[in-house]
Amino acid sequence: MIVVTGATGNVGRVLVKALAAAGERVTAVSRGTLPVSTPAGVRYHQADLAEPETLRPALDGARALFLLVSGAGAHLNPSDILDTAKAGGAQRVVLLSSQAAGTRPQSVSHAPLRDIEQVVQNSGMAWTILRPGGFASNAYAWTESVRTQRTVAAPFGDVGLPVVDPADIAEVAATVLRDDRHAGRTYELTGPTLTTARQRARIIGEALGRPIRFVEQTHEQARAQMMRFMPEPVVDGTLAILGEPTPAEQRISEHTEQILGRAPRPFDDWAQRHIHAFR
Repeated sequence: MIVVTGATGNVGRVLVKALAAAGERVTAVSRGTLPVSTPAGVRYHQADLAEPETLRPALDGARALFLLVSGAGAHLNPSDILDTAKAGGAQRVVLLSSQAAGTRPQSVSHAPLRDIEQVVQNSGMAWTILRPGGFASNAYAWTESVRTQRTVAAPFGDVGLPVVDPADIAEVAATVLRDDRHAGRTYELTGPTLTTARQRARIIGEALGRPIRFVEQTHEQARAQMMRFMPEPVVDGTLAILGEPTPAEQRISEHTEQILGRAPRPFDDWAQRHIHAFR
């Protein structure tokens, strides 16, 4: 059995479906209290990673764990989570980390993820770490302004980043969870090309069949908006990547193609599949 945490999110939801379609026994885990729809045959368990004991029933009989932490994971005790997984029988863990855990080793914003990576690597379990760059699904932040004003506001409008489709992350995770050859590896996951916020707004407009006006925010405007729902260190770390990405953060990774045997999906593809959210 494979246990998937964060099972109702942009990555976890697709991962659960991919594993179930491959014939795996799956337990989907999330901390939400709303009813959860899962594929036929998938067991659902409500648990909170901040309280590892709540995971124990889900992990009983597990052979592998997909570990997705909210935020940067600063509120978690990863050792307790992995000890609970091992007690349930899990021998393998795949951690969804972040590209910045490698590209910005001194950043305060991603220090908790670097600590979790180290705990995973020292856990005694077979491990794989996935380090995606920015998610294509971050464009969901624009849904309300696109619906009501046909406008996108974002900072650093002409800085390009290779945003990654969460579905690609999920498919990579489904592969490495089931194949021991990926043990002990760290993979960076990106999209196939650099796109700017201005270009992504245009692509959404093209998928809608309506023009979208792009408004470039100042650093201060973007920071004030992000502070409403993100911790300050994460806001500052995110803005640093968006505004002044390192060469490594703009590099197109080959890992998705190596693992899946195909190129990663472009942002256009994500926009077409999710355009209903912007209507």
